[in-house]
Amino acid sequence: MERTAQLITPSAERSIAYDPPGSPPPLHARAARVLEGNWTGASTVPSRGLYPHQWSWDSAFIAIGLRHLSPLRAQTELETLLAAQWGDGRVPHIVFNPSVPLDAYFPSPDFWRSSTAGRPAGAPRTVQTSGIVQPPVHALAAWLVHRADPGLSRARGFLARVYPRLAAWHRYLLHRRDLGGGGLASVVHPWEQGMDNSPAWDLPLSRVTPAPARSFRRADLDHGAAEDRPTDLDYGRYVRLATDYRDGGYRDGPGGSRGVGTGGFAVEDPSFNALLVASEHALARIAAELGAPGTARHARAERLTAALVERLWDPKSGMFLCRDLRAPAPDGRGTLIPERGVSGLIPLLLPGLPRDIVRTLLGTVSGSHFGLGTTTRLVPSHDLLGEAFDPHRYWRGPAWFNTAWLVERGLRTHAEHRQADALRESVLDLAEATDFAEYVDPYTGEACGATGFSWTAALALDLLHSDTTVTADMGFMGGNRR
Repeated sequence: MERTAQLITPSAERSIAYDPPGSPPPLHARAARVLEGNWTGASTVPSRGLYPHQWSWDSAFIAIGLRHLSPLRAQTELETLLAAQWGDGRVPHIVFNPSVPLDAYFPSPDFWRSSTAGRPAGAPRTVQTSGIVQPPVHALAAWLVHRADPGLSRARGFLARVYPRLAAWHRYLLHRRDLGGGGLASVVHPWEQGMDNSPAWDLPLSRVTPAPARSFRRADLDHGAAEDRPTDLDYGRYVRLATDYRDGGYRDGPGGSRGVGTGGFAVEDPSFNALLVASEHALARIAAELGAPGTARHARAERLTAALVERLWDPKSGMFLCRDLRAPAPDGRGTLIPERGVSGLIPLLLPGLPRDIVRTLLGTVSGSHFGLGTTTRLVPSHDLLGEAFDPHRYWRGPAWFNTAWLVERGLRTHAEHRQADALRESVLDLAEATDFAEYVDPYTGEACGATGFSWTAALALDLLHSDTTVTADMGFMGGNRR
């Protein structure tokens, strides 16, 4: 056997050495190759090494891109995720692959204990999941996937099967997670919002006693540089919050996500709620496709938009801010967190925003705090002028492709086509140049994190193939009417 190997190896080396290198395949083919490599047969992992399971909002973004390659796979992506939905309606942020070793990712299934600790909330018994959630992009994704091949979707009954699950998901967020009483959904852990260690979390996290470092092992540091990842202190606080939520039976409210004393974490986030509004509009489109009136859902989306403006718009900052519901305040509503993050720009997606707010947001996107089109190539995740800005550390400054896609769609929603075109070109150029990096330095475009990242490939595909002038398929009723 060893002798055969010696005979084969030199021949293979000569082939590589003397064959002229081929030209790189076009972006479509390269993105398709990433998504094929990360496909498990039922869903797509974000990254084979760093994130070896199925993630909730990743799968929604991945499905949006997959629809250009295989509408069937895109439908399957969402169906697999929604099959792990809990009885109370929540869609968990991770669906674990049982074939992946427990030590490949932390927190692993034995940390979350979903089938036991989550039993009162209706966690599934046949699949292991986490107990927290992620942003509700799913109804928007389902609508776009349907539109990619309506014939296939109708033949498979795709919308008819996912609609009840999506409706239950939204009910959970609108009722069980309205912790501030103002109509908006709250997140109870930084991981739920998706922008894990944004500086917006620093103040509410400062009230959380971190879990002892010896109580967990960070598998993420096996795949990324420590200086680019959340600190050990922040990670200890993440673990403490998740542990307390688990030990409270994943209950939302007293004894659950509210925690004890001032230690709880409950934040109303603009991006999370803007995506809920967008998905409510999409659910209205889905309802109409199924023969039911969607007017109530459109009306609910408009009420959510009004609540978003009333509770999270900050004229002085020129953007939306997060509200810390556990911070002491005379009116009991918590306080706005004075940190400018990309989350506060995502409401540009919404066609019902007042025009003066749209104008202000457009100025903020291109102004000195985010510099899009002047000093930055993609939208940074945090204020360029903020004390906490770091161009490489996870969500504290680097630019991400999913938020770039959301801002591009938002610019187009408000007919800012020139700026949207420029951002689209930057996304496509950097996705290809960085081998579909997880995120990039906002100034230089240098790749950071993992490469071959699924949502980067998927959303590049979507921008490559999507109409650059029409946004009706985004699930909204129409353009800005105010």
